[in-house]
Amino acid sequence: MFLFGAASGLLIAMALMIVRAILGPTHYDRILAANSFGTKTVLFIAAIGFVFGRPAFLDIALAYSLFNFVATIALMKVFRYRSLEAALSSTGEGGDG
Repeated sequence: MFLFGAASGLLIAMALMIVRAILGPTHYDRILAANSFGTKTVLFIAAIGFVFGRPAFLDIALAYSLFNFVATIALMKVFRYRSLEAALSSTGEGGDG
C-alpha cells in the first residue's frame, strides 16, 4: 500500500514537471523541469524494481541518472554559450595553444 502511494506521488510530480517544462518562461526553467522529471523517473524505476523483485532495475536507474546529469550540464552550457566549443575556448582550456 505504501509503494502504491509513493508511485502515485511520483506520477503526480512527474505530471507537474511536464506542465512546468511546457509553460516555463525561460530555457532554464524548462531544463530544470526536465532534470527534475528525470530524477523522478529514476525514483520510479527503482520503486518498480523493488515491487517486482528485480534488482537489475536499479542498474538501469543509475545509468539513466548519469545520462540525465550529463545531458543537463551539456544543455546548460549550450544555452549559456550557444555552443559547447565556445565554453572551452573562452576559459582557455581549448587545447589549441
